[in-house]
Amino acid sequence: MLMCSGAVAGFMAGLLGIGGGLILVPSLYYIFGIYQNDMGFDPAYLMHISVGTSLSSIIFTGASSSFAHYKKGSVDFTSVQNIGFGIICGAVLAAWFAKGLDSNQMRLIFASIILVLAIIMILDLKRIPPKSKEPHKLFDGLAGVAIGFIAALAGIGGSVLSVPYMSLRGISIHRAVGTASALGVIIALFGAVGFVVIGAGQANLPPFSLGYVNFIALPSIVITSVIFAPIGVHAAHKMSVSKLKVIFVIFMMIIALNVWRGYLFG
Repeated sequence: MLMCSGAVAGFMAGLLGIGGGLILVPSLYYIFGIYQNDMGFDPAYLMHISVGTSLSSIIFTGASSSFAHYKKGSVDFTSVQNIGFGIICGAVLAAWFAKGLDSNQMRLIFASIILVLAIIMILDLKRIPPKSKEPHKLFDGLAGVAIGFIAALAGIGGSVLSVPYMSLRGISIHRAVGTASALGVIIALFGAVGFVVIGAGQANLPPFSLGYVNFIALPSIVITSVIFAPIGVHAAHKMSVSKLKVIFVIFMMIIALNVWRGYLFG
């Protein structure tokens, strides 16, 4: 089940240019939820483990993607520097904030975030005319804090947020996507370390866990996601990606609204 989740996440990431975390977090939550009694761990930390493990997998898949973009000259290192420091602060802050939340609260936050991201994908902010004036470095840093905080808290790479932001700054879409992949590695690295730290010493975690990162799920996901991501890229040139993106957005909204339905109506 974990390997299948990684395959789907990798394929969709290659096909639609989105981070696999949008697939992995709900998948991990579902899989760990099925076996929580057999493995004897506390369900109060189910969402923390899902987010932490998802972030850890993005380190590897994001590094592979960003290196490919780097070889094509599609990474803007000035933006990585300006936005990256803010992203580090945001990702660390997200882990600290998550420490005080239970699994149900984390689920509601994740549902709310993906609902907002679905709306952003529908609006397709990349089409908005870019600003002619280069933003101040401080503004880049503050934007990085927001992107890092939201993305790390949801267990995603943040490309849905960082690509539109850089497009609005006047960066070409190809360089924006390449730069977003590099920023995603920063989010994943510091977010994952944060979830390891806040989960350190926690009792009743799944076997082979270091903090809130599970090392049974991690390699299972990474192996298949790395294999299927290029297949998704190849398929993108043969399929109507715009229609598939609409279907995926609807899927995201159904997941989010179902979580809120369960919270509001039981």
